[in-house]
Amino acid sequence: MKIVSVVGARPEFIQVAPVSRALRERHQEILVHTGQHYDYLMSQAFFDELDIPAPDYNLEVGSGSHARQTGEILIRLEEVLLKERPDLVIVRGDTNSTLAGALAASKLHIPTAHIEAGERSFDRRMPEEINRLVADCLADIHFCASRRAVERLAAEGITASVYWVGDVMLDAMLQNRPIARRKSRILERLGLEPGTYGLVTVHRAGNTDNPGRLQQIVTGLNRVPEIVIFPVHPRTRKALAQLDVPFADHVRPIEPVSYFDMIVLEENARMIATDSGGVQREAYFLGVPCLTLRDETEWVETVEAGWNVLVGTEPERIVEAWLTFSPPADRPPIFGDGRAAQRIAEILENGVVGFGAPRG
Repeated sequence: MKIVSVVGARPEFIQVAPVSRALRERHQEILVHTGQHYDYLMSQAFFDELDIPAPDYNLEVGSGSHARQTGEILIRLEEVLLKERPDLVIVRGDTNSTLAGALAASKLHIPTAHIEAGERSFDRRMPEEINRLVADCLADIHFCASRRAVERLAAEGITASVYWVGDVMLDAMLQNRPIARRKSRILERLGLEPGTYGLVTVHRAGNTDNPGRLQQIVTGLNRVPEIVIFPVHPRTRKALAQLDVPFADHVRPIEPVSYFDMIVLEENARMIATDSGGVQREAYFLGVPCLTLRDETEWVETVEAGWNVLVGTEPERIVEAWLTFSPPADRPPIFGDGRAAQRIAEILENGVVGFGAPRG
């Protein structure tokens, strides 16, 4: 089978590594990088570190508004699909690349698979939620990271060609954690001891584009009583510069880090606070308590398991949870066993029931 895989943003680069490896044992894969994330630390560093095959196409769309970025991907990806005429297009996650990939394939009547299907925050103000809904509506096959995702799709009337395979992010973590431990020197570079710091990431538009919420996050971090390591996303850095609110001495903003460095920082943190869906799951995989700097999450399973708590952006809630949150001893395998990519490749090899069929 000839497959076009669409990637464009940091979490998709992590996801594509194990999937690409499994697909290429059985299928022909054409990798298309949309260029949604394009600087070295947010893009090429992941290809280098994770040994991802060089993209067959780089659409180089760069940054821009949601409409402009999605439109540029649609225009340029359509040309690739018309040239390559694949049997299947794979999209993943909830980015503008996901949305554009699903739309382009659907308009050309090319079957589409969505990896990480069925996740919902139930907040349509989030651009990611719209991307998920549209991708799932258009997809011919849905690969789900959890059983709850299967249930959510069924509640929306989507039951044909829905598979619970597990989370390919877990595949990537299990494959790369031993390498990260061996290669990363991030703790030495930053002068950190395991378990003595918190790790924070902020990049969602709901936080970065809202000065009030971003200022609340900064205020909360300034009040916590331990070192805070804060790899700053480019979008967040621009927003912080406009906000012009100083960090306390214990809050240490740094440049974005590589995947290996991020694994080591996550694994050795005492606490993680984030608005990232990927980091919420990685915290769960690694058994690190997580505070989600949002009012909702699409990864509700981690909250129900007691390892993640929604704190929003109010400084008092952030500090209280930072000081008191303690997850239970049990951490059930809600995201599978680390063989999601293999299952995806096997399902595609054995033929997919319902390709092109009506949903339901």
